[in-house]
Amino acid sequence: MDRVGGGEKQLEDCTVANALGTWFFSVAGALVAIPVGIKRKSLAPLVFFGTTGTMLDIITGINQCEREHAERQMKLLEAQKLSADASAESESSDSFGSADK
Repeated sequence: MDRVGGGEKQLEDCTVANALGTWFFSVAGALVAIPVGIKRKSLAPLVFFGTTGTMLDIITGINQCEREHAERQMKLLEAQKLSADASAESESSDSFGSADK
């Protein structure tokens, strides 16, 4: 149970780090909004494009984090499967060895 909570905390930390670490769409939104806002003499384009860019950055960060988390889970499952196969293999070879005696 503790492993699940730790994994959720790790995913949450990754999500926050990626959401705050991305800035591409925020900057692009501001670069588009400034000339449009000057032309319209309004701050509305800055608000719209700025918030839209920020939301795209957050969504991108969350998707990247979920992808990394899924890859990590697949590696763990694969390692567990390999160790279970190896232990089953050694148990079966032990049982065959004792049957010969």
